[in-house]
Amino acid sequence: MNNSSTPSPLSPRPLSHLDGAHPRVLSVAQLREHGVGAGRAVAHCVPGGPWQQLLPGVFLLHQGPPTSQEQLHGALLYAERRPAGGVARGDVPVQPARPAGTSDSTAMITGLAALTLHGLPSAPSLTSLPHIDVLAPRTRRLRSAGFVRIVRAHALPAAQRVTGLPVAPVARALADAVAGLTDAVVVRRLLTEAVREGHCEPASVVRELSQARLLSRPHVVDAVDSLLAAGRALAEGRLYEMVRTHGLPEPVWNVDLRLPGGPHLGDVDAYWPDHAVAVELDTRAPRHGSAPQDDAEWAECARKREHLERLGVAVVHLTPRKLRDALELQATVVRTALLAAADREPPARVVVLPR
Repeated sequence: MNNSSTPSPLSPRPLSHLDGAHPRVLSVAQLREHGVGAGRAVAHCVPGGPWQQLLPGVFLLHQGPPTSQEQLHGALLYAERRPAGGVARGDVPVQPARPAGTSDSTAMITGLAALTLHGLPSAPSLTSLPHIDVLAPRTRRLRSAGFVRIVRAHALPAAQRVTGLPVAPVARALADAVAGLTDAVVVRRLLTEAVREGHCEPASVVRELSQARLLSRPHVVDAVDSLLAAGRALAEGRLYEMVRTHGLPEPVWNVDLRLPGGPHLGDVDAYWPDHAVAVELDTRAPRHGSAPQDDAEWAECARKREHLERLGVAVVHLTPRKLRDALELQATVVRTALLAAADREPPARVVVLPR
């Protein structure tokens, strides 16, 4: 005969296996896998009990303040939880809840917490954050609760693994963080720091800010100006490094090309007059979310390149990402263009002036 006071039988996987290094935070669904029903879990959280309820449907298996890692795990478990049956009204069909941090996670840490996990020096400590932002699909009917703030997205970016947790890429995390920041100094520092530390390129940051419709805020626009300047300086430094470490002949740097007595042809970042080879760094990014303006800028750059090539000047187009990820390969591309100069028709005479 069943007795309501009789404890539910435990599964072969006892809860004690989570002692020690494992975060001792579990969802209702995970506790059920261990033979602990929701009622029994709540009973463990009464005053003086061994557990506490960290978030709705998420339990901390000890008393006392949760660690930062436990809060992060709890936030993901809360965002990934499903009601009984696995589908909430208004949700798309999904599988039942999985352990937080698996490759099939439907949520990820974003905002300032993500920037802290990525290691940005100016990001605040996890313990000082009033809330943890969690990026979740817009189709989920989730509400912010406790220390968790839900950020909705039409499409989730590919998560990166940091300390074993799914974390939004830096560019996306920046946009989610900036959405809640009003301090111009903090915004500028975070954006420029992300680029200087090599976490992302300016174009990807500006793209995320534009999609989040943040480029109408004056303090964000000012920060983007600083970001693009820092990105160009970093790309120029990599270009200098490419020339000097891979044995390329020294070019003239940052020059203005003109026809003798004629019009301005364009600015280039490096030029080899004896070979008629120019390198142009593409550090362009949408400045204010204006697609027509961006199209006009791209068209003008294409016209400049075509004009130079008609005059016999070979233009090598490099991006900051190419210089960051494949410096040796880009050096080979430039070297090939220099060697091919002997096989080309003699170029038109071009005047080289300092920029």
